Amino acid sequence: MIVKKRIIDILPYQIENFARVDALCDKKNGAWQKYSSIHVKEIADKFSLGLLNMGFKPGDKFSIISPNRTEWTFVDLGILQMGGVDVPIYPNMSEVDYNYIFNDAEVKLVFVADKELYNKVKRVVPKTKSVQEIYTFDEIPGARHWSEILARADDSMNERLKSIEQSLKEDDLATIIYTSGTTGIPKGVMLTHLNILSNILSLHTIIPIDNTSRMISFLPVCHIFERTAIYFYLSVGGAIYYAENIDKIAENMLEIKPNYFTTVPRLLEKIFETIMSKGRELKGIKKSIFGWAVNLANHYDPMGKNDFFYKIRLNAARKIVFSKWKAALGGEIKGIISGAASLQPRLARIFTAAGIPVREGYGLTETSPVLTCNRFEENEYYLGTVGLPIPGVEIKIAEDGEIFARGLNVSKGYYNKPELTKQAFDEDGWFHTGDIGELVEGRFLKITDRAKEIFKTSGGKFVAPLPIENKMKESWFIKNIIVIGENRKFTAALVVPDIVFIFNWGKKKSLEIKSYEEINKSEIVKERIWKDIQKLNRRFSHIEQIKKFELTNEDWTVETGELTPTLKLKRKIILEKYKNLIEKIYSENTN
Repeated sequence: MIVKKRIIDILPYQIENFARVDALCDKKNGAWQKYSSIHVKEIADKFSLGLLNMGFKPGDKFSIISPNRTEWTFVDLGILQMGGVDVPIYPNMSEVDYNYIFNDAEVKLVFVADKELYNKVKRVVPKTKSVQEIYTFDEIPGARHWSEILARADDSMNERLKSIEQSLKEDDLATIIYTSGTTGIPKGVMLTHLNILSNILSLHTIIPIDNTSRMISFLPVCHIFERTAIYFYLSVGGAIYYAENIDKIAENMLEIKPNYFTTVPRLLEKIFETIMSKGRELKGIKKSIFGWAVNLANHYDPMGKNDFFYKIRLNAARKIVFSKWKAALGGEIKGIISGAASLQPRLARIFTAAGIPVREGYGLTETSPVLTCNRFEENEYYLGTVGLPIPGVEIKIAEDGEIFARGLNVSKGYYNKPELTKQAFDEDGWFHTGDIGELVEGRFLKITDRAKEIFKTSGGKFVAPLPIENKMKESWFIKNIIVIGENRKFTAALVVPDIVFIFNWGKKKSLEIKSYEEINKSEIVKERIWKDIQKLNRRFSHIEQIKKFELTNEDWTVETGELTPTLKLKRKIILEKYKNLIEKIYSENTN
């Protein structure tokens, strides 16, 4: 167990207790490049010395804008060791956001991955007051390369670096993470070394990852969910492999054979959709067996408390069918941890029944991030909930249903935003999450919606859109959906059709459907989607049921602005973008 509670103590702890040859790995030029624990420390030390030799000092702020790669972690650890503060930024944030963050945080240096990001930041820098230089991870003609800072390392400054490291306190600021937000200007969440380390030490007691484990990382490490996961893996001595990119995850898994990974629900949905599409292509007895196995898994008890006869059948299904699912994930998967957005309970149930335990957790950037998590032990998980509070975290449900949280992992507040800080963090130390929840069986937290997303119809009835949206996405025809109806007569929805599924479905029906426009023109497709909506509507009260819907003519993505980097809906932006389509829904008579 780490005695000190600073992020910079993690790597020395790993070296002392379980130094390994593949502490940090990524793929370059077609081959996996592995860095040992000692090598990672040597690079981080050189980077710290280089920054100090260039005149930077503790408290200075530096931005990293890059997909996951080893350089991200080298620079991150190097900055923290010399007392600097990380200001990580999503690569796909807008230039307007870059400009705001650079100025608000007074960023000194910016580190970017490639030429595209370099050019993007270069356009912003003239509008900033503090940014002195841009450094790149890829070698780009005319740009400064991050290795130049390593070359500036001066061993004569070792004593100064040690002195700074010894003087760093648990409550010193480690990072400012600007939340992408679904509305408004980004808020800079201040997290200290203790905030993050307290979360990691709590995870030590509940997550069965150790120095024998291999992990693949593909969620953005600039997000606190994956960032804390990386620190946690380092602290237990696990091997970390950064995936090449989102399209290479399946290929990389076969190469790495990971034991665990963190994910967001949408990626699990894509994995499941791929599996099911292959299942639909089967013929005869194979297709029947596949369907039997999936149906069996769909009846898995939320706490795994199925009867003896069920377990016999499930073991058979795991050998005949689900073993192939595990093989597609590398063959040695032991668990998946889902967070950052609400997971469809059906997915957790089916994957867990298949012998691939999926455990959903819950947290926010402001809480470093984990507040609750389903455990891997028997009786310590309840599928469909976000689990039990982690050690050291207190959870309470306010009178209006809002979830409050308190613990060492809770942020000090928002950078340069004292009024917003007062609104979210009360005098008793409780952070007001903005999420609505309830306790299942008096123990397991269930998120029912976002307080700011619940709306009231013109008839004065409240509607929580999140559970409805999650249920509707069980339809193979629906890729994404937003439930609407604020100050309106009834609940309705905008639907992003799943063009790939509909294309394959249409071929079997002799329908030529190859675009969103053709889907919108097809009454057969619309009727089929409406059939699914009506079936799923039965789970909800009359007020909550979707009475009408319209299809979009494009997908919703992070790049086009409808989704946050963790794939949550940017409701305000979507409502504004599709206001004409929404007016069409409500301008026509509906029973």
